[in-house]
Amino acid sequence: MNIIIADDEELIRLGLQKIMTNMELGIQIIGSYSNGMDAWTHISKLGEGELDVLITDIKMPLMDGLRLIEQMKDKRVATIVLSGFSEFDYARRALRFGVRDYLLKPVDKTSLYDLLVRIKQERSESGKAEHSAGAADREEASNEKEHHVIERMKAILEQEYDKNFEMERMAENVGMSANYLSRLFKQETGITLTEYLIDIRIEKAKQFLTDHPNLKNYEISQLVGYSDPVYFNKLFKKMVGVTPKDYKGTQR
Repeated sequence: MNIIIADDEELIRLGLQKIMTNMELGIQIIGSYSNGMDAWTHISKLGEGELDVLITDIKMPLMDGLRLIEQMKDKRVATIVLSGFSEFDYARRALRFGVRDYLLKPVDKTSLYDLLVRIKQERSESGKAEHSAGAADREEASNEKEHHVIERMKAILEQEYDKNFEMERMAENVGMSANYLSRLFKQETGITLTEYLIDIRIEKAKQFLTDHPNLKNYEISQLVGYSDPVYFNKLFKKMVGVTPKDYKGTQR
């Protein structure tokens, strides 16, 4: 947990640093400043997640604690305000700026420890939630990608149904392995790529038989991607229930 301290009293800064580094909470004091301006100069250069906690006094030269806290409003940093009894009203004002909590001087070690433990737990849980949400987003973006691949495969098969079917070539076309593509297609459509292609070819054959009755059986076979008319004849009968010749007769 990375922490920056801002207080114009050196003894307080040194005391806080000693207390916190002995807490065994994985604390790193990455900055200790006597005024808000120097603290903000450091903080403004830090990236997301590089600072976890800011501990700041209220009254400081150059830039006071309230001004520093206001500058911090867009930073995802837990802020703890140090205050004396005479500064209690300032501390309450600071709470409106999203301050995590305030501690009265002299700082009670137990109160500081408990507060830092809570902050650490909250940030850890928040990080896990963001990770889960990110994972879910990535997974969704990957559903979307896979859906796009399936639709692309369908489009390719619709256009190239008359060509030799080569799984490796198809897989390379969409940037996936043949085995993964095969499993994905079955998962998304409920049928295999081969079954989907057969359905397309038989429907095209039926269309040719209806629209072009003068075509020979072997010609239609070749038009839909089958070089063996005997195999085509048997497959057509299996899928449709009648031979291509008989099907043609029903369309007249």
